[in-house]
Amino acid sequence: MTAPLCPGDLLAGRYQLERVLGIGGMGVVYRARDLLHEQFGEPRSSVALKVLGECFSECPDAHVLLYSEFSLTRSLLHSGVVRMFGFDVDTRRQLAFFTMELMHGMTLDRLLLERPAGFGWHEWQPMALQLLDALAYAHGQGVLHGDVKPGNVMVGEAGIRLFDFGLGQSQAMTGLPGMDRHRISAWTPAYVAPELLEGAELSASADVYGAACVLYQMAQGRRPGERNPTHVLNRPRQLPRHCWPALRTALAMDPAQRTITVAEVREALAGRSWRWLA
Repeated sequence: MTAPLCPGDLLAGRYQLERVLGIGGMGVVYRARDLLHEQFGEPRSSVALKVLGECFSECPDAHVLLYSEFSLTRSLLHSGVVRMFGFDVDTRRQLAFFTMELMHGMTLDRLLLERPAGFGWHEWQPMALQLLDALAYAHGQGVLHGDVKPGNVMVGEAGIRLFDFGLGQSQAMTGLPGMDRHRISAWTPAYVAPELLEGAELSASADVYGAACVLYQMAQGRRPGERNPTHVLNRPRQLPRHCWPALRTALAMDPAQRTITVAEVREALAGRSWRWLA
């Protein structure tokens, strides 16, 4: 078994770990110094470095899972999606990892703790549009996120950033390594589309549901169905009436009734006429 990582450890002779930035369902992200870039005088030499968590790192094909996330995200070039740098292996530890940009700000789940009543419309709408822009772009590139939730959204001065495509899949690229996601119980129940819990394949519609749950929580201060076991949803107070039909459709428990795309949700929230609202 590989010894646990600690601050000060050096990976691949180049990346010196500083501290843990976050621990997710499958991986651990560290802040690290890129000593090679430092040597050449690069002023922004810090990176975020991700390894698989202990429960996944012992799997024979764990590196496939990590490389799949790196490959998916590397293909996305958008201001609202975290940028990937490189994939590497520390041969001494036999440990795979990838590096990505070090994002500054606060994850949306932490920010929501400070805003128990949610965000007002003038704050909510720009954030919602940025999140949907990023997700719509990914879908346009044939990439599904698979785990849209507040903990995978960074809020900073540069705006909204979507990250952690660890449960994502590609609909467009062939030849990428794959792994059976049904072996992984890493969904976040509060935001996962119901059909995924029943064994259905990941789809764009499932991402729509996850994003809609996030948007609802941002507007209402609580998740859909929270303190409401009948799952009867009312329009959040801060949300204009003309936006509610699109968001309500995106929140449909039955995927057959979730007849809306991420781009269409964005159009409705931006004030443009959605096809059902004309």
